Amino acid sequence: MFKGSFSRVDLTSKFEMGMANATRDIALYRELAPSNSDFDNPSKTYIQNKKFKPLFEYEPRKTLAKLANKISDGFDSVLEVSFPVDAPMQLNVPDIAIVAKLVQAVINKKAVSIIYTSLSSGSKAREIIPHTIVDNGLRWHVRAFDRNTNSFRDFVITRISKVTLIDTDVEEFEKEIEDNQWMRKMDLHLVPHPTNVEFPQAIELDYGMDNGLLQITVRAALVGYLLRRWNVDCTEDSSLIGGEYQLWLRNRQTLYGAENLAIAPGYQAQ
Repeated sequence: MFKGSFSRVDLTSKFEMGMANATRDIALYRELAPSNSDFDNPSKTYIQNKKFKPLFEYEPRKTLAKLANKISDGFDSVLEVSFPVDAPMQLNVPDIAIVAKLVQAVINKKAVSIIYTSLSSGSKAREIIPHTIVDNGLRWHVRAFDRNTNSFRDFVITRISKVTLIDTDVEEFEKEIEDNQWMRKMDLHLVPHPTNVEFPQAIELDYGMDNGLLQITVRAALVGYLLRRWNVDCTEDSSLIGGEYQLWLRNRQTLYGAENLAIAPGYQAQ
């Protein structure tokens, strides 16, 4: 699919099989997809045919993430090929042991004791009941009920230095269903920026818009992160100037009641 060719040696090396088994697998593949490959005798290689259609489905986001992170189902070292896909460096990489404990708490509906370092109060012990691990595009955080403040909050996972499961009952008001900001959905109507974009067709293609409009539904707890990540102009009159603002939120009234809008570009409560 991505390399454009394969050989019998690729199969024997990858799967540690004999030539006879590789020959049978190739014969089966060519029976299932007779128009996918042509055999090039000089190189003993099967070349992708112009009529090629993959037998497997590839979800675009997952596939690009695999290629960018050199995770191509184990074939890199065998095929000796570096796929020409890359991604910006991610500095925010959580400790997987911390993530594992948080996931255990979510699955088993348990509270945890954590040591958390915040910008406002430094390192302190907290008791939280996590319900979701979130990648907001800039960092990983856990959405959880905080027993210290009796409210649902976001905790940046890299700021958590210790996690201990607590074997106590979780109250009804501490469960995900009571997280109003999480349960509430907001419909966003995004359009090319009326001032900053000279050729709106380019933005329509970038975001897969339909007749110049992209309609998406986002949880209230996450809407601020998305608007900041996409640099969406949230002013009433699309007044933010600059090439980074290529989108405008046409129905800003939908944001009423969301709590994390301080990071939404240009948003001011009425």
